This record gives sequence, C-alpha cells and structure tokens, in this order.
Amino acid sequence: MAIQLSTAVRNARLDAIETAVGVSAIAKIRSGAAPANCAAADSGTVLASFSLASDWAAGASSGSKSFSGTPIQDGSADNTGAAGHFRLYASDGTTCHMQGSVTAIGGGGDMEIDNTSINSGQTVQITSWVLTDGNA
Repeated sequence: MAIQLSTAVRNARLDAIETAVGVSAIAKIRSGAAPANCAAADSGTVLASFSLASDWAAGASSGSKSFSGTPIQDGSADNTGAAGHFRLYASDGTTCHMQGSVTAIGGGGDMEIDNTSINSGQTVQITSWVLTDGNA
C-alpha cells in the first residue's frame, strides 16, 4: 500500500513552502533547461522577473496551493529568448527554493505563461501557477 496523507497534512506541507521561502519572493523565468536541482547554479538567461506579493501564495486548500494575484505580470521583459524553466528565490533574488517547467497556456507546465517566446521589453504574464501535494 502506498502512503496516504490527510488533506490537512498535505495542506500543511504546502503552506510550509511559503514559510520557508519567506515574504516578497522573486520568480524568474529563464531560457534553456533547468539545472539539476535548486542547489545548482542558475542556468540560461533571465527573461522575466516577478516581485511577488509579501503573502505570495494563498493558503492551501484540498491539497493544492495557488499563487496569489495570478495573473502576475512583468511589464518589461529583461531579455529575448524562449522560456525554458522558472526558479523561485527568496527575497534576496539569489537563494533558489523551487524550480520547474514553463509552458504556454494549456501546455501543462508547472507554470503557465501567456507566451513562451519572449522579447525584451514586452509584458510577460503568469497565467497559472498551482502546487499540488501528492500522497492523497
């Protein structure tokens, strides 16, 4: 039998992510493949940066956690390139706590954005970003 967790435990694990990352986190969409893990050095070029609200993720419910304020917008992309992955940093902008895939709307990535082909200066919008805890 696989391990099963109550919804309350799954919600607590998800809420612990926001606590560990801290307030005013920063999300960056980068080009290319993600590094092997969060401890590895950044890879690719920063295409867009998002300063998240101090309470950047709504309280977990039913084993999932949505990011507050979606859509979240960067009014002026930093560079031109194809979105490959995202990294979530503490407010210092350098301590990585999470990384994942980026796709266009409906693409099924860990984070979905309005357009994965980013041009410097364009508006980039996160349209969906939800974490779901396993072991239901």
